[in-house]
Amino acid sequence: MIRRVLVTGGAGFIGSAVCRLLVGRGYHVVCLDKLTYAGNRASLRDLAAAPNFRFVEADIADTGTVLRLLRDEQLHGIMHLAAETHVDRSIDSPAAFVETNVVGTVRLLDAALAYWQSLPAGERDTFRFHHVSTDEVFGDLPFDSGVFTEATPYAPSSPYSASKAASDHFVRAWHETYGLPVVLSNCSNNYGPFHFPEKLIPLTILNALEGKPLPVYGRGENVRDWLFVEDHAVALERVLTQGRSGETYLIGGRAEATNLRVVEAICDILDQRQPLPGTVRRSLISFVADRPGHDRRYAIDPAKAERNLAGPRARISDRG
Repeated sequence: MIRRVLVTGGAGFIGSAVCRLLVGRGYHVVCLDKLTYAGNRASLRDLAAAPNFRFVEADIADTGTVLRLLRDEQLHGIMHLAAETHVDRSIDSPAAFVETNVVGTVRLLDAALAYWQSLPAGERDTFRFHHVSTDEVFGDLPFDSGVFTEATPYAPSSPYSASKAASDHFVRAWHETYGLPVVLSNCSNNYGPFHFPEKLIPLTILNALEGKPLPVYGRGENVRDWLFVEDHAVALERVLTQGRSGETYLIGGRAEATNLRVVEAICDILDQRQPLPGTVRRSLISFVADRPGHDRRYAIDPAKAERNLAGPRARISDRG
């Protein structure tokens, strides 16, 4: 039974949501984070005094430290969320994404494998390495047709998505070659508390509150499937504890929207709650040159996860 878990990247946006959920549900959680620009200890402040939570500042690429941590804490599973994730940053500095997302994942896999091989047979059967990935590995969809499924071929468009695709392949290779029990999940775009401020939704909110320009790539026609981060955390727990070794599960919100629609909705909500004198925030929207390799649309079919992972189905579209 999985009750003691290492969460890598646990001070990040999705990782901190996972930590808060698991601690609240009585798991013993060890959060490992390097605390780069995207790691924020404030996202974990509610857990600071929890007896079933420990924070460790370390790098996933430090195999020795990770292995000692696994052994000292006698952990039952790893939820691997540590990653460089911002597409624009990957275009400017792709090597950093290879170092963290690919090399870091391989070194983490090495630590996990050494630990797993040292476990008694019964504990080896229940151990899981859960690799958390993105729908961006599948590339681009037409605006008017198609959805991603677990059988969709990989076709990454950016250095970020290519690095995540590579890490997915390495995780599967460790399963096929060495027998390490792994599960993988690919999610759609998340939003919610502690979202890093350079991402679309928090950046739009912050700029709109201050009356600053609201940059939108191209004509804002790119479509994303949006998923509330706390719903995602619930799904990730189910993948870890109920997912079948070697399987992949797609997690989505069934809530597609264009980037422009998202920005306009934020403008309208803020105009209602905190008006700007003499203007409406939609007038702050400015269309800027599209970024290279900008995928038109992402859309996930989460039917496999809904069908195979027990529990009530939560859809972001049910929130209205």
